[in-house]
Amino acid sequence: MPAQALKWTDSLEIAIQLSEAHPDVDPAQLRFTALMKMVLALPGFSDDPKHCGERILEAIQQAWIDEVA
Repeated sequence: MPAQALKWTDSLEIAIQLSEAHPDVDPAQLRFTALMKMVLALPGFSDDPKHCGERILEAIQQAWIDEVA
């Protein structure tokens, strides 16, 4: 059974996948434009890029920072 598609609101799961896919990246140093591209490139991510805003990217970035802390 395939995993459920990731949406912008799945900030913790996105953060976990980003930390696994990019172990050498410091999420605190990422620009939101780069973070958005990384999220869109995740396998299984299938949400509309237009549904993403600064608040969502902040939540993903903070979850990623917390994940690697």
